[in-house]
Amino acid sequence: MTEFAPDAGLRKNRKVKEAVLQHKALSKAGFSERLFGMLFSGLVYPQIWEDPDIDMEAMELQPHHRLVTIGSGGCNMLAYLSQSPASIDVVDLNRHHIALNKLKLAAFRLLPAHADLVRFFGTPGLSANSQAYDQFIAPRLDPATAAYWGGRDMYGRRRVTVFNRNIYKTGLLGRFIGAAHVLARLHGVRLAKMTEARTVREQRQFFDNEIAPIFDKPMVRWLLGRKSSLFGLGIPPQQYDELASLAGDDSISGVLKHRLEKLSCHFPMRDNYFAWQAFARRYAAQHQGPLPTYLRPEHYAAIRANADRVDVHHANFTELLASKPAASRDRYILLDAQDWMNDEQLNQLWAEITRTAREGARVIFRTAAEKSIIEGRLSPAIRDQWVYFEERSQELNVRDRSAIYGGFHIYGKKA
Repeated sequence: MTEFAPDAGLRKNRKVKEAVLQHKALSKAGFSERLFGMLFSGLVYPQIWEDPDIDMEAMELQPHHRLVTIGSGGCNMLAYLSQSPASIDVVDLNRHHIALNKLKLAAFRLLPAHADLVRFFGTPGLSANSQAYDQFIAPRLDPATAAYWGGRDMYGRRRVTVFNRNIYKTGLLGRFIGAAHVLARLHGVRLAKMTEARTVREQRQFFDNEIAPIFDKPMVRWLLGRKSSLFGLGIPPQQYDELASLAGDDSISGVLKHRLEKLSCHFPMRDNYFAWQAFARRYAAQHQGPLPTYLRPEHYAAIRANADRVDVHHANFTELLASKPAASRDRYILLDAQDWMNDEQLNQLWAEITRTAREGARVIFRTAAEKSIIEGRLSPAIRDQWVYFEERSQELNVRDRSAIYGGFHIYGKKA
């Protein structure tokens, strides 16, 4: 008969407890992933949240370039058309983004004038917008996109009537910004007052005196300690972890305060339509501030003329590239999608990018944290074919008006 060893029993109990804690952690992580996936299945971004002017500087677009980009809200794809590239392939797995991208392209082709576009995409509270859709766009829209915008939302309204109200208050991002406004009001701050600032100094005063203290409130710090608190920004649990790696305590409130400080204080309100979306939940009215790049009058003719150069695909980036010939693409815009990927997915993606990239091709992307997400994770055989323009990346990141990302990165294909 074997004699019982007390230390063996203790080790067994510790292992059982460790297994239980690990199971709970995995279950919690799995729930977070499922919740994020459910929220992400609807419209997420009514407006893309990356600065297209920075993108175009980084890419140095030429008329012979063929681009592949993630669609999101469609604003940046249209901005790139202002430089008359040879073609753009747009990919997205979200059917709502696909419908929005196709609608925006059709609107450029079919609405009579630039002013009609500004009314439709830049001016809330106009019932005439759905009438313009019915008269000019719907009759010549592809059947799937027409069925989407003619379909009903959860309240029984035709989806296209969102442009009669304010599409920028909808979607996951729009509702998150709305919740941030409510939270600020609970602390006595009306965020829309930022739009009344006439100088960067006044913007700084409003941020320091009104906004910054909110991030130190116990309730806010607790709330931001939950991964689900940033789902409304389209930030999944793994990207939250990237942000948390920059925090020095148990809350990422300091990181978010720093990002919002850049959005609030580093660019004049008259030059930053991202700030208008954050603080006013709309674009600036005429003479108050800027329109997004794709709605600027000086780009209208080029975008309209080039709208047929875009193909929109309901697919992911790697799948689309796998269908393309070798050495056939010049520019790749990955947004922040790599923050979501594991090592296997990253290497599959970059294998297809490397195969399809022409000599001198460029890849641009953003990261929640400051460092490039691919360093130390790509296989040497792939990584060695690319050069990192680190200094240029940092220079452009400082000037990125969207302000919410930690890093902007440019890679070029070696000769």
